[in-house]
Amino acid sequence: MSGNVTSLFRSTAAHSPSMAALTREGGDEAGAGPVDFCIPCNPYFPTPAMFDEMAVRLRDIITYYPSSADTITAELCSLLQLPPQCVAMGNGSTELITWIDHLLVRESLAVPVPTFGRWTDQPMETGKRVDMFPLQEAGGFALDLARYAEFIRARGTRVAVVCNPNNPDGGYLHKQALVQFMDAMADRDLVVVDESFLEFADAEAEPSVVQEAMLRPNVVVLRSLGKNFGLHGIRFGYLVANPALAGRVRAMLPKWNLNSFAEHVVFMLRDHGAEYAQSLHQVRRDRLEMAGQLSALPGLTVYPSQGNFLFVRLPVGAEGTVVRDRMLTEHRVLVRECGNKIGSSSRFLRLVVRPQVDVRRLVSGLEQVLYGSRRGAAVPEPATGTGYSSGTAAVDRLMTQTNGAGMRAIAAQAAGAGVPGIATAPAAGTGMPLPAAVPSQVPPPAPVPQPAPYPGPVPVPQPAPVPQPMPAPAPAPMPMPAPAPAAAAAAPYPPMGPTPPGVPAHGGLTAAQVRGTNGLESVPATGWPNAAGMGRAG
Repeated sequence: MSGNVTSLFRSTAAHSPSMAALTREGGDEAGAGPVDFCIPCNPYFPTPAMFDEMAVRLRDIITYYPSSADTITAELCSLLQLPPQCVAMGNGSTELITWIDHLLVRESLAVPVPTFGRWTDQPMETGKRVDMFPLQEAGGFALDLARYAEFIRARGTRVAVVCNPNNPDGGYLHKQALVQFMDAMADRDLVVVDESFLEFADAEAEPSVVQEAMLRPNVVVLRSLGKNFGLHGIRFGYLVANPALAGRVRAMLPKWNLNSFAEHVVFMLRDHGAEYAQSLHQVRRDRLEMAGQLSALPGLTVYPSQGNFLFVRLPVGAEGTVVRDRMLTEHRVLVRECGNKIGSSSRFLRLVVRPQVDVRRLVSGLEQVLYGSRRGAAVPEPATGTGYSSGTAAVDRLMTQTNGAGMRAIAAQAAGAGVPGIATAPAAGTGMPLPAAVPSQVPPPAPVPQPAPYPGPVPVPQPAPVPQPMPAPAPAPMPMPAPAPAAAAAAPYPPMGPTPPGVPAHGGLTAAQVRGTNGLESVPATGWPNAAGMGRAG
């Protein structure tokens, strides 16, 4: 298997290969895969008895159509104490992210990075501008909501995303701070709070903002079921919003977008609330013990987490892809190397919380790979930091080296020509500084008949032809304004039609640009939580 490990990971673009692919490639007996520290599932739920029950019902489950999504949603809402008209269930939270993007994101979206890849990739794939707010390693990847709000206003972004806890670092935002942020963003088109991992948090008794979301016209809360129920393969999740927003998404979903496994599990849950609550308690306890054991490894940094995973920085000189591959081939342990996450680098791993017997195997493997006398982790230049993996390297070049000017500046630099206003890229491994708006001295490209431009990255010609939107006839040419004060920068976009796929919105970056290509190459593309508190009796 060792010869094919790296190719398996490269073929998955921004994610890791599936467990099925790894099991097939490894030729494991009886289909047993490696010990999984990569996929963030609850290892204690469902219980063995629940799996036995599903096995008995397997024939019927896979033979017959499920009930409609409305029936399954009504049962889930009964458990969660939520009004069904405020809920839409999807075939995994990623299906709902896709519909949120298509239906509710008009031109631009802001998201802190690093985070879950679909929040950056999905809107870029449909031609939206994605304003990425880098979480600083020096600050422990903590999100400062006040600075994030300032960033959103300065960029004129119309949609704001917050993941709580954040993936991959597990950073947590208290409920009151999030409510204040939602109020500050009342003039934006949409605020999305992704609570996919919130049920593992124990920082406060009532962490969810679903109740507040239902009362606001522009807030959507996204929740996952696969992660906290330990059933990623079933693909089910839900969103909560006011009836108008939830109904808009629900109306677009196929009638049978939820499968029979999802229906069976949802209707099982009412009888297993105590086991579920115990599983969450055990994960939280394991998280503390696992963090303590990893922190004892020399040079390894473990960041505080409220998720069911830990974000760790490898010792100086250790290359994450090498550590990942050796852990898999030599120790049959699968870890998540985060070099292909925008805003992260190959020096970081995300490790899922697992039982102590598995953690001991993880720690033992890391000790041998990182410090073993036979051979240490192979690195290009020890003690000088490591380069980013391809996905993050492309974004760092475009966001910092070119200050948002994109491929034009990279081509100019390759030819030895300086580009006015372009900042020098930081040394690899130092993280991404806050992306600034393009300075006024940067000459704009050919005039485009649009309303007053947004003071962010300007449209640039591409090396290869890219379909451009047909200019809409303007009632009268608007004069180019002089540099405006900061207050003017927060002006919202004027109404515009949809942006064609692949075309940057308002000077944003296309998906091809962000991935570092010229657009011609292929790009891989009862104990239940309720509306008030996680894991509280409903």
